[in-house]
Amino acid sequence: MRVVSAQSGPDAASLFDDASILPADPVDESGEPLEVIHDREYRVRAYRKAADRLVLRGAVRDQKPPGLYLDIDPDPLTIHHMQLDLEVAMPSFEIVDAAVEFLSHPNRECPQIVERYRELIGLSIARGFTHEVRELFGGPRGCTHTTALLQAMAPVAIQSMWSMRAANVRSGVTSGGTQLPEQAQAMWRMNLNTCHVWAEDSDWVASLQAGEEMPPPVFVEERMVSLGLKPDDWRRRMMS
Repeated sequence: MRVVSAQSGPDAASLFDDASILPADPVDESGEPLEVIHDREYRVRAYRKAADRLVLRGAVRDQKPPGLYLDIDPDPLTIHHMQLDLEVAMPSFEIVDAAVEFLSHPNRECPQIVERYRELIGLSIARGFTHEVRELFGGPRGCTHTTALLQAMAPVAIQSMWSMRAANVRSGVTSGGTQLPEQAQAMWRMNLNTCHVWAEDSDWVASLQAGEEMPPPVFVEERMVSLGLKPDDWRRRMMS
């Protein structure tokens, strides 16, 4: 699988809000913006390749502002830019292909580690993945920035589980009918103990274990209200 640079291929940017996710720049005591000296950007996207295949494409880029290192330089200076592609089998979350490309790096020896990331193939991106990544690529066994990117990409695969199901239904690959209780439980259990809401002893998890129907996420409910829709119809809308 080939890593495609950000400048090639179809651009999906128009599908998403491109406003900055950061708050306004902080200011000093006089109200003047503080000097920016570094910018790190992560970008991760998930693509449905087939009904049982997910492609995760991620990139990390570090930039210095114009003139910081070279006073006559009018442009920002990219000091790190790594791209990583993972092909993931669903629903096992097994990585079946992996590719890394270094577009900007500080040392000529940096790209020598690229092929090591092929060792991701065969791992599950679900439970225990963070530990496996540390064992394989932590410290001198990998690239700090690529490994940090990898750990940022893994949750996106889990976040894409419901989206894959919705996309498969809309493409006619699978039915949007009611899931069996064990199927529904298997999906939500992927989130167990990932945060305080999903703690195994939380009221939220207790309600799901008792068989209660999962309500629409807050962001879906708010959007449906703004569109004049009834939030209790969200499953039919999502899966039809």
